[in-house]
Amino acid sequence: MLKTIQVMDEDTSIQGLIEKAYDSLKASNAAAAMAVLEEALKIDFEHPEVVYAMKCVKWWIEHLKKLDNIENPYDRGGFILAKWKAFYGFQDKIAPDCEPCLYAVRHFVFSTALMSFQDILGDSPNEHDPDLLLQVGRCFKGVGNYDQALKYLEQAVRFSREDGAALSELADVNALIGETRAAKALFREAFFMDPEGVDLRSLESELIILLRDRVKEMGYESPRLEEWIPIYGTLFGVFSVKRELKQVELGRLKQSIFSLENEMRSNNDNKDIIIPRLINRYFWLIDYYENTREDPSKIEETMLKIKLVDPVIYEKYRI
Repeated sequence: MLKTIQVMDEDTSIQGLIEKAYDSLKASNAAAAMAVLEEALKIDFEHPEVVYAMKCVKWWIEHLKKLDNIENPYDRGGFILAKWKAFYGFQDKIAPDCEPCLYAVRHFVFSTALMSFQDILGDSPNEHDPDLLLQVGRCFKGVGNYDQALKYLEQAVRFSREDGAALSELADVNALIGETRAAKALFREAFFMDPEGVDLRSLESELIILLRDRVKEMGYESPRLEEWIPIYGTLFGVFSVKRELKQVELGRLKQSIFSLENEMRSNNDNKDIIIPRLINRYFWLIDYYENTREDPSKIEETMLKIKLVDPVIYEKYRI
């Protein structure tokens, strides 16, 4: 009986230390978090969550040592966010993920980066810098402040309307706050304008994660994955919110289609990218014809082009 009580006390103590470590991370103090985790390890050196958390915190302490040599605040913030992308690979190696730990680490990383960016955000020219606005918006999203994230990401998109990264981040925040209609429209736009600019690992909303995973299960990996997501997003009804193109946009769309068709005829090496990109543009063109009640023959002509490019997608789309 005494032994059972002792084990329960130890478990409670470890859990308390883990929570204390996560609180230190959220307060941007990785060193304090590591010290607390070392205490927990003395109680149970095989506790899986403690071991996992220590690996994560140690990784960040080691990689952020270089910050001491970076004086420019923008470069410091950019360095931290670049390491966040590098951290994806490290996570994959120490899987399975521990969500409470990753949440605390994410808060630590983005709050630390945000402190650097905010040092220069007040300078008037920087308030119109789309890259800075995007980074600040990402940071606010990372710490869970969606109202502020929305504010800065909307500004970033206003200054850079064809940036897939900014559009997808803005879409993601809209999805996270329940603005599903806006999110669907923005995701559709992001994957049309700039699929290569979309960082799928940075997106958190269930809307895009479920679609990403479903397309990934079909065997697609980056960079093909980003190109096929808008195709299946349309087929599965996820990218169902559409807007009418302006005449200048229609002209660009047709020119893009013409260029891709020529490229496909002359470039066999890059068809894995060209085919989904071309199909996506055909989808947009058909939407335009339907919205403007164009001659049905134009729709049929575009449908036949889809059939020539990919008969399987054609059959799924025409249902």
